[in-house]
Amino acid sequence: MTVVSKAPMPYLADMVPGAIDEQTRCKHYHSSLDIIAIKFKCCDTFYPCIHCHEELAGHPALTWGKQEQDEPAVLCGACKTVLSVKQYLQADSACPACGAAFNPGCSKHHHFYFQT
Repeated sequence: MTVVSKAPMPYLADMVPGAIDEQTRCKHYHSSLDIIAIKFKCCDTFYPCIHCHEELAGHPALTWGKQEQDEPAVLCGACKTVLSVKQYLQADSACPACGAAFNPGCSKHHHFYFQT
């Protein structure tokens, strides 16, 4: 797997609006598996979830199109690797870079972020 990029450190929670910890959990989703943040196409900003974007961004969310699956848009809160949309969707609920488990329930919300 080719790593798209690493997020700058050390204040990740300050860089992800709505994050309540350094692994990007938020008040809406904060289990041990809720460790991703999504870069929203509309504002080029990572948010922990659609609800955080709705509360904080001040504009409607746009989804990443099918033709944009190579865009770096998902941040692993465990290792700070930024995955492409395709890498994330094919990851089977675990970070391909570090193996950290992602919440499998997030797949029910993909339509908020990605056209599939």
